[in-house]
Amino acid sequence: MTSVKEQAAISRLLSFLQEWDNAGKGLRTQILTKFIETNEGKTGPELELEFSQGASLFLIRLTTWLRIIYMTGLDLEKILRSIGIFLSAVSSNRYLIEFLEIGGVLTLLEILGLEKIKEEDKKESIKLLQIIANTGRKYKELICESYGVRAIAEFLAKSKSEETQEEVQVLLDTLVHGNPKYQNQVYKGLIALLPCGCPKAQQLALQTLRTAQSIIGATHPSIVDCVLKVLDTMHLEVQYEAIELIKDLIHYDVRLPLLKGLVALLIPPVKETSRLQAKIFTDPSLLQISTQLPVFLKQAAAAKTIGILARNDLKLAEELLHMRVVHSLMTAMGNTDHSNSQRLASLTLEFFVQMFPLVEEHVRKSMGEELYQLFLNNAELLYTKIDSIQADILAANKVNVTKALHLCEGTTTTSCFSFFMGPGDMNEVEYIAHFERLPSEPKE
Repeated sequence: MTSVKEQAAISRLLSFLQEWDNAGKGLRTQILTKFIETNEGKTGPELELEFSQGASLFLIRLTTWLRIIYMTGLDLEKILRSIGIFLSAVSSNRYLIEFLEIGGVLTLLEILGLEKIKEEDKKESIKLLQIIANTGRKYKELICESYGVRAIAEFLAKSKSEETQEEVQVLLDTLVHGNPKYQNQVYKGLIALLPCGCPKAQQLALQTLRTAQSIIGATHPSIVDCVLKVLDTMHLEVQYEAIELIKDLIHYDVRLPLLKGLVALLIPPVKETSRLQAKIFTDPSLLQISTQLPVFLKQAAAAKTIGILARNDLKLAEELLHMRVVHSLMTAMGNTDHSNSQRLASLTLEFFVQMFPLVEEHVRKSMGEELYQLFLNNAELLYTKIDSIQADILAANKVNVTKALHLCEGTTTTSCFSFFMGPGDMNEVEYIAHFERLPSEPKE
């Protein structure tokens, strides 16, 4: 037989559940507000004590109500926070199982895709998915099996709140760790995010990709094109993350196509630039942003990236010489339509000239003594001092050090290295750090 105390507790529970069952939306909101205030942070046993060993009865009601009203777009924050109290409670695994058994994961994922639902409510849904994913591998797999990666990635691309987007990043990072069965799915989902038009989403996807790349250890062929396309961004924080990812990727099997792709960006296709410039003439409103054409933004970013990579790895710098990087950099220096391309290409060329005497010889001969001296005096501000004829000389250069490099192939590695390398008396670490800090736009 139950004691008087136990009977009183059961009576209070039944009375509470009856009040919930008979309450309208307004009263239920008040009940949830009080529940959150008094129970947040409690453990599973403490919740059971609060509900006289019947906490699951209230959780079932919460989940049922959630499934009934979530498609209406009504305020869901309090009900999701209340469910979160159960799912996050210590020693409460059975609450989680009960929630999942009635389709809790699918409901949370569907909430992310509904336009009627507020951003704040969707953020709470993300937090619940974080709790589920952090519980263990099989729960991460359940989210992925429910087409969760796609739903989460699409929400990240569409979200308007940076705070919410950062919560999504935490969830994606969790899904890529300790989830060998579906880690590639998360990796591909992050790559698919890169072309989206949201800078914050691109930044977070690039950050998480670096982690995913180190875990997976292999690359997807599409990552090269997707990362290179991101370089047309006007947002420095996105460009920075893209360059950091590129610095990682050159140690994988995509090294060659990645380097070739960067060099190719230094000389935009004539057809593409002509098409974009034609639009400027037909639409005067575009004239003001002509210096920010995507192909020119990529050109400038490629010049900067090549400089950073070459300074970090002299062997890589020599590989770039075989790809006619000197010719391409000089061509970019002659692009009077975009001064930032000229500036960054000039700074990168300066490094190659300083480190490879052969490059210095060819560049001096191609530029002519007057232009070359201007270049030596201040590479960063060269673009402000050259005239149209000198710009044409740079743009039309025919520099090709590849033949001279081939002559070295028959010699020993040591002699070849000393033949091409300059004195190397600079503080290289400091030089690299300075180059990475360079602003996106030229100094006035």
